[in-house]
Amino acid sequence: MEKENKNKAQEEPREELINPDETPEEKLVDAVEDLNEKLIESEKLEEPKKLLEEVIEKEVRYKGREEMEKERQKEILSSWVPKTKLGKEVKSGKIKNIDEILNKKLKILEPEIIDSLIEVKSDLILIGQSKGKFGGGKRRAWRQTQRKTKEGNVPTFSAFAVVGDENGHIGIGMGKATETLPARDKAIRKAKLNLIKITRGDGSFDSIGGGNTSVPYKINGKAGSARITLIPAAPGTGLVIGDQLKKVLKLAGVKDVYGRTSGQIRTTFNLVKACIDALKKTNLGVKEK
Repeated sequence: MEKENKNKAQEEPREELINPDETPEEKLVDAVEDLNEKLIESEKLEEPKKLLEEVIEKEVRYKGREEMEKERQKEILSSWVPKTKLGKEVKSGKIKNIDEILNKKLKILEPEIIDSLIEVKSDLILIGQSKGKFGGGKRRAWRQTQRKTKEGNVPTFSAFAVVGDENGHIGIGMGKATETLPARDKAIRKAKLNLIKITRGDGSFDSIGGGNTSVPYKINGKAGSARITLIPAAPGTGLVIGDQLKKVLKLAGVKDVYGRTSGQIRTTFNLVKACIDALKKTNLGVKEK
């Protein structure tokens, strides 16, 4: 009897799965639905794998570009023949610190001087705008202008670059060319030639702690009609300021600061110049009201 009951229990679920009243069309529809459910489940499992693979590919490409850029920079420095007295002293090893040059306010005429003394990072400020209806185009790094000639319109591209070592050195530069990449290279080259040194503080209004994550005191800067005020902030505050100014302060090595802007702040070029003007005043040692 027990064996017969077990056999019936095993057969019952099989009878539930097989419905003799179903037509062949209904069976086909059920089979297709089951197959779709299995495909959806498999896709859910594969989507994170695909995203992870894409992220890994992007990281590999980015690292590959960085390595290629470093190798190209090394080749340029190895084949560099200095033309100025300062460049020859740096090449020979007499000057090993960039602060020796900046403290004496010596004129830098070769960007290789900066590359051989410190490792700088570069970024582009968004000063242009792509075409869009009613002025709603997306911001971009290239500002395009046109000149009317007899042959037609001659386009020109401008780029605004900022360079720094994230350790108290910062510089900005503007470059123009008929193509985008030469304009970027010119801007980075000029930014290296305009490198300055700044003084950082610990985030208090008297900077007695000896830290270097913020500005030493409240400072004001101006350029054109743009005005900016940088206020010390405690460690962990972050950069409470506009996105384009974050690029400048980050490359300068400032991690915590409060910012207040006024005037025509949509003119990004003047706004960044006002920020650099404020950072220059950190070397004066005079607090502003």
